[in-house]
Amino acid sequence: MRNVINISLPEELSRVVERAVKKGKFATKSEFFRNLLRLWEEGKLFSDLQESEKEFRAGKGRKLRSLADLR
Repeated sequence: MRNVINISLPEELSRVVERAVKKGKFATKSEFFRNLLRLWEEGKLFSDLQESEKEFRAGKGRKLRSLADLR
């Protein structure tokens, strides 16, 4: 099931979206924003991973040998 979300954009940003769709980079404006959200999620995941690696190097983490180690 899909939900509809309406947003308002300044004219300049609206033109950016329109150009991307017209150039064929995205089929629709919705696809533009779905892609943007996916990229944001990937960036967030990458940032979380980097933070975890930092903590592990600082000795604050531990290696899990199995899922039972999560308990």
